[in-house]
Amino acid sequence: VQLVESGGGWVQAGGSLRLSCAVSGLPFSNNVMGWIGQAPGMEREVVARIHWSTATPYYADFVKGRFTISRHNAKSTVYLQMNSLKPEDTGVYSCAARSLFGQEYTYWGQGTQVTVSS
Repeated sequence: VQLVESGGGWVQAGGSLRLSCAVSGLPFSNNVMGWIGQAPGMEREVVARIHWSTATPYYADFVKGRFTISRHNAKSTVYLQMNSLKPEDTGVYSCAARSLFGQEYTYWGQGTQVTVSS
């Protein structure tokens, strides 16, 4: 199983970034893909997730209206479009996968750093 993120970087407040996660080898087809963020010194938390089959999204309250999660079936890739970025969005963002009824994310990417300067 491989989850490979790309697209992180440095941006000024108000700017945008798009994260990508290329997925391969998942043992379950009915899965949920998530983007999990971890700010410095903080716990990891789910920023957004998407049901692969139905493309139904979920967003944490603090990113609603600013972030958009999507997936491309043919490319087996999940995206996180991040707009109107704030300094508090700074952190490591990881792509992760779990089965539909799984309680925890089973597979994780290596993470990509997002830094937003004020």
